Amino acid sequence: MGARWIDLVDPSRDELHGLPLRLDAEALEILAAPAGDGRDARPLLDSHGRYLVGVILWPRQSDESTPLEYLELDVVVDRDTIVTVRKSGTHGETVSRDVLDACPADRSAAGWMLHRLMDDTADAYLALVDRLFAEIDELEDALASLSAPVTRQRIVRLRHEILHARRNASATRAAARRVLDGRLDLGADELFPQPVEAAFGDTYDTLVRTTEELDIARELLSGLRDYEQSRVTEAQNEIVKKLTAAASLVLVPTLITGFFGQNFSGAFEDWWWTLGMSIALIVATTVGQLAFFRWKRWI
Repeated sequence: MGARWIDLVDPSRDELHGLPLRLDAEALEILAAPAGDGRDARPLLDSHGRYLVGVILWPRQSDESTPLEYLELDVVVDRDTIVTVRKSGTHGETVSRDVLDACPADRSAAGWMLHRLMDDTADAYLALVDRLFAEIDELEDALASLSAPVTRQRIVRLRHEILHARRNASATRAAARRVLDGRLDLGADELFPQPVEAAFGDTYDTLVRTTEELDIARELLSGLRDYEQSRVTEAQNEIVKKLTAAASLVLVPTLITGFFGQNFSGAFEDWWWTLGMSIALIVATTVGQLAFFRWKRWI
């Protein structure tokens, strides 16, 4: 027999109180909490005695110009009923109800419908991982042409996205694991029979793969950050070399003019000993330094 499905979008507390399930205060607080961009919520799946309460975060990005957000979908499940609460994100979008509309008729029990939600969420995280890898590859290819501030900004943004994605994917994986461990059975009512648990096992494996690939993405990004820091250090070394060369070009003529500017009584009275010799030394030492610095490729 199929489960009864109730779908709500941004419900008020009065609508939640009108549900056929008698929800406790903690469940009502979870369902009524505002969604925002989904970054403050945390995926979970907990037993509340007669029913389960879950929070699912769905990664979503409308286009490249908008930041990634996590659309929140709350669920309340008992043996015969599933309630979905879709909350609007910062751009007014909600999780599509096509996820449950496409559930086959022979798998319309509440446990199967919850698995469908979790499995599609796992696929959404895999798609997010692919997009993050593509952005990292693009950044690596364009690293030489980007300025240091732009590179740092993109690395920081990608790092935050990876950390948020891993946190949410890990929590979703933990929720799937609780189904496999049998910790979410509703007393004598078997919400997750063996075929459903086997399907949750596949979802769990997908989420494990997702977290492992997110760890790889974080390591790749750390490598890019180290490369960028070494590039900045190298550029600073080149600047120091040029500044040192410029200071040397000024230092030697200053020494020569200081020496010939001393008051030698009875010495250096002829112009060629003073003006001529000092100019000749300045020109010779300057040309010699320029040739040496050029040979060393410091300038």
